[in-house]
Amino acid sequence: MSVNILLITHGNIGQSILDAAKETLGELPVQTQAIAIDHRHCHYESLLTEIRYRAHALDEGDGVLILTDIFGATPCNLAQKIQDEPIQIVAGLNLPMLLRVMNYCYLSLPELATVAYDGGRNGICSTQLHIGANKSC
Repeated sequence: MSVNILLITHGNIGQSILDAAKETLGELPVQTQAIAIDHRHCHYESLLTEIRYRAHALDEGDGVLILTDIFGATPCNLAQKIQDEPIQIVAGLNLPMLLRVMNYCYLSLPELATVAYDGGRNGICSTQLHIGANKSC
C-alpha cells in the first residue's frame, strides 16, 4: 500500500503540473488525480461530494495527501471540509513539491506531508540573488 495523491486547484493548474511531472518522471509511482475548481461555475456541495469520493477511491489504507494551490482559497477550503478523512493537506502546490513527493512516495502520510512542504518551499529561489555568489538554487 501507499499514500496516493489528490491535487485540487483553480482551473487546470493541477492537471498541468501533473502532466509536467509525468513528462519528467515517465511513470508516476503512485495514483494521482487532479480536480479543477472553476469558481465561476462552482457548486460547492457537488464539488465537496466529488472530493470526498475521489479521496475515498484513492485511499488504499495509508491515506491520501491532498495538494492545493493557495491556502485560504476555494480548493483548500473545500479540502479542509473533509479533514475527518485519513488525509493531510499541503497548500502552495508547485512542480518541485510534486516531484519531491513522487520521489519519496514510500513514506507515511505525515512524513510525506512534510516532504511536500519542504519540496515546495525549497523549490523556490531567486536567481538574481545568486548571481556572482557562486551559489545555485
